[in-house]
Amino acid sequence: MGDFGMATSSHWISSAVAMGMLESGGNAFDAVVAGVFALQVIEPQQSGPGGDIVAMFARAGDDVPTVLCGQGVAPARAVPSAFAALGLDLIPGSGLLPASVPGATPALLTLLRDHGTFSLRQVLEPTIELAAGGYPLGEQAIVTIRSMAEVFEKYWPASYSTYLPGGSIPRAGDRFVNRQLAETYRRLLAEAEAAGADRDSQLDAALLTWGHGFIAEAVHEFSAETHRDANGTEHRGLISADDLASWAPSYESALGVESGGYTVYKAGPWSQGPVMLQQLALLEGTGFDPVDPASVHAVIEAAKLAFADREAWYGDSGDTPIEALLSAGYADERRKLITESASHEFRPGSPSGRTPLMPDLDRLDPANSTHAAFAEPNLALSNAAFAEPNLAAPGPKPGATAGDTVSINVIDRFGNMISALPSGGWLQSSPIIPKLGFALGTRMQMMWLEQGLPSSLVPGKRPRTTLSPTIAFRDGAPAMVLGSPGGDQQNQWQMAFLLAVLHGERNLQRAIEYPKFHIRHFPASFYPRRQTLGQVLVEESFGADVIADLKARGHDVTVSPAWSLGRIFAAQRDRETGFLTAGADPRGGLGYALGR
Repeated sequence: MGDFGMATSSHWISSAVAMGMLESGGNAFDAVVAGVFALQVIEPQQSGPGGDIVAMFARAGDDVPTVLCGQGVAPARAVPSAFAALGLDLIPGSGLLPASVPGATPALLTLLRDHGTFSLRQVLEPTIELAAGGYPLGEQAIVTIRSMAEVFEKYWPASYSTYLPGGSIPRAGDRFVNRQLAETYRRLLAEAEAAGADRDSQLDAALLTWGHGFIAEAVHEFSAETHRDANGTEHRGLISADDLASWAPSYESALGVESGGYTVYKAGPWSQGPVMLQQLALLEGTGFDPVDPASVHAVIEAAKLAFADREAWYGDSGDTPIEALLSAGYADERRKLITESASHEFRPGSPSGRTPLMPDLDRLDPANSTHAAFAEPNLALSNAAFAEPNLAAPGPKPGATAGDTVSINVIDRFGNMISALPSGGWLQSSPIIPKLGFALGTRMQMMWLEQGLPSSLVPGKRPRTTLSPTIAFRDGAPAMVLGSPGGDQQNQWQMAFLLAVLHGERNLQRAIEYPKFHIRHFPASFYPRRQTLGQVLVEESFGADVIADLKARGHDVTVSPAWSLGRIFAAQRDRETGFLTAGADPRGGLGYALGR
């Protein structure tokens, strides 16, 4: 707690880098850009330069927040027939085929140019030092590297030489370097500074280098090669230099609903953001106790309805009936479906009387699927080793996540606040590009090959990303930023935290540390898109009575160890006292909040 600035992220080094920017006179945008660049190096199993990012920010005096979309689109050659010709009915979760246009780094450069104050050198130097000089490799990164070691050795040679230096799996706490990535950053910086002394010109030059220069050329050349992916076969990529040259990040309006004296804002239906807004509308007028089984049950049942609508209506199609989905009348009708018993039905709604458009869900049931990726992972060459990061490789103890995204949230003394969720470019989902030292993102796995659906594969369209930062306003002013790694669980974990705050919990850290839960009642966004109707995962710290109550209501409960589900990072401003507060989730062991 303090009044100068707050930085909270999923890794203490990123928080320290961000706070260092604030202490040096920078603003929240300088801090977030520097913090995210650092995260691209120090948590390579969770984000990378070739991935994507969604951020939401509000400046002092803003009436509504702004969304920064760094979610790249499907390449021009990514047409359904290209996958059909390969005998595929799902876009694989790894390799080169599912690569969308990498959006994270150009979005950071754009944010810094438009809203930051520091130069590219100032925000990038700490990351270059980390990549070249080394950093302590975390335990979860080791778990991921170990699970992929044989894949790397047999099929992804640049990944093998990068992450198993000398042919050995690193140990947690070892000094780890990525010299090729450091060289990529150095060259990007050198070409930017060659444009002259003007800060904005340098950042424009960096963007040009990314989309038209040596980075785009290296991506183009590498994509033409064949590499093993989640189907157990070798395929070339579909992305080209033209795809990088023709795409740019964008700023968009946020969507909001009022709840508990706040207005909560999320990104549009090209993301999963509106799921939280629909849940808030469904739960309007009800109380919430974070450890009461009736409250947990209500949140679970509301989530089932909201996520069913996500599948039926969300996507970058331009045809999502979002006003109807967020309307009070629609919420009133859907609320009638919530009873005291757990539903095991998948029930999308019909906003404005429209008929839901759904993929073939029967093949997503592990009991009858023929997809090899439903097999139990053996942590070696099974196709499941390529699946969603927080589902494929178990953590140090059962139930622990292996990660998939990072989070950083910053508030500065100037009145700016921002929440950013970078992801993709995971070391385990795509091979390292030897000339660059980083991997491409595989977000296109979130698009259906079936046509006519809201999230069907269409070249130039954004995959329906899971990245979902949150900003809440109070009394017309920015009040809170929060984010969470976790794929399809992001909104679920954020929802429980936010409800605790909206219903009176003033201690952010306590709200973060309440026991967590989530459902898998919907088709997963990640390959192989599995769905488990009725399943609820809860931390054992809820206690035997709460767990028994949920089972008695008909939920298919899976109990996970305490401190094993989810990570929340949040910061807020109190208008009455002027104080800033930040908290970080102890789950995962790396997150930290800093401020003064």
